[in-house]
Amino acid sequence: MKSIRLRYVRLPAALLLVVATLWAQPPALAGRKALDLLLASRYDEFSQLLTTEAKTLLTPEFLRDRVGAEVTSFGKVEEISPPLTEKSGSVDIVSFPVRFSNKSVNIQLTLNGSGQVAGLHFRSPDDPLPVVWKRPSYSKPELFQDRSVTIGSDQWKLGGTFTFPSGKGPFPAVVLVHGPGPNDRDESIFATRMFADIAEGLASRGIAVLRYDKRTKIYGQQMSELPFTLQQETIEDAVRATGLVRRQPEVDPSRVFVLGHSLGGYAVPRIAKQDNKLAGAIILAGIARHIEDVSLAQTEYLLKAKGGASPQEQKRLDLMKAEAAKIRSIEAGKDNPPILLGLPAAYFLDLKSYDPAAEARQLTIPMLSLQGERDFQVTLEDFGLWKAGLAGTKNVTFHSYVALNNLFISGDGPSSPTEYTKGGNVAPEVIDDISGWIAARKR
Repeated sequence: MKSIRLRYVRLPAALLLVVATLWAQPPALAGRKALDLLLASRYDEFSQLLTTEAKTLLTPEFLRDRVGAEVTSFGKVEEISPPLTEKSGSVDIVSFPVRFSNKSVNIQLTLNGSGQVAGLHFRSPDDPLPVVWKRPSYSKPELFQDRSVTIGSDQWKLGGTFTFPSGKGPFPAVVLVHGPGPNDRDESIFATRMFADIAEGLASRGIAVLRYDKRTKIYGQQMSELPFTLQQETIEDAVRATGLVRRQPEVDPSRVFVLGHSLGGYAVPRIAKQDNKLAGAIILAGIARHIEDVSLAQTEYLLKAKGGASPQEQKRLDLMKAEAAKIRSIEAGKDNPPILLGLPAAYFLDLKSYDPAAEARQLTIPMLSLQGERDFQVTLEDFGLWKAGLAGTKNVTFHSYVALNNLFISGDGPSSPTEYTKGGNVAPEVIDDISGWIAARKR
């Protein structure tokens, strides 16, 4: 096979940025241009095509030392076949089958709506394109608009998407608060986009929604060097977001709600207390137990589901149990381990006496608590604790769904992380229940 020679026209860096925007027309063209720069080891120019978030991971040094070294090991480029493409919500996946002299590889690029590179992956030539997020049937794009916003203005400022109904407002609004881990604004997990589903579903029903990238997603390295707590990880940005959404001209500032998923639900009582102006709060699969207990229970569930632990897995489980025991005995002023279960000791010390249901009981705003009964991460045990802690209160509505998992996606049988790789959307009845509950809360 005759070798392919890659040809380029040298352009000034500033002009490349302009051209990058123009490349957005067909994703295959934008992807091919980025691919050619990568294969030619032109990492500085390739870096200029990256999204801001991708630049923090794919630095020129990382591209040269890690990615470039791997590409070099493949040998010389012999053939680049036409790409496979797939739309995943607002991004495009473009995968080029490339035959090198030593092996064949599919080089996959994820492109945002402006043609910027948001992700880079090498896949086996036999691997199909990954399952991608599909817009749910209840999302009606003709009924809403998106606008980019920034939460905060200091060193921790975050990008977000404000999705609002078309037509004349003002509209009620919801701020979405993430679960654990470094989540993006869509709460993307494999082929699912839980927050994108909720945002577009509610906006299609006349409710504005603000979602944003989590602080630990954008500033992971900086956060890892600090003894942060739930306040810095979640609460502070949620309160900033509720303040921002009130200032949007399309929003009725007296009808702003917060919706917390998992850890976000756990934080809702503190968010509501600090904001002090919310019209109501929604808790989706909210954690009610101590975080170390939830983490340990999840691990034990997964090991049991696979038929038991290997010796190595059992060792890791024993280490988790030992760290959980240390967390339970943690005290202020003691010489505590700096890191426990991957989080600063200060994080657990702050939550040592925190009971979210008891805190929620002090709130006077309306609350809606929803739970998937197939959820193995935040279980019916947590749901029961919320119900017990809020028993007798008249401002809380509870509802559970037999077939739904932690992401409120329908399925059969025991749930597992593998289920998330298959895609799916938040169940329509959840969108209906949330929108109906908000519509009934009029001031």
